[in-house]
Amino acid sequence: MDEFDWTDTEEVGIRLQETHPDVDPLTVRFTDLRDKVLALPGFVGTAEHCGEKILEAIQMAWLEEHRDAAT
Repeated sequence: MDEFDWTDTEEVGIRLQETHPDVDPLTVRFTDLRDKVLALPGFVGTAEHCGEKILEAIQMAWLEEHRDAAT
């Protein structure tokens, strides 16, 4: 997947884990999470289309990837 946006929560979670493998997703504030997502290569979404529910879904997808990486 070359381009992705806010609705691609699993892809975002995978890319966040690849980019920030040593970060516990549960410690990241939503404002920082939004900024990390916006900075991902290939991300085409905008800050205006991001809401709390989307960030929660992304955080949970990232957490799942984080936990999988730890096992």
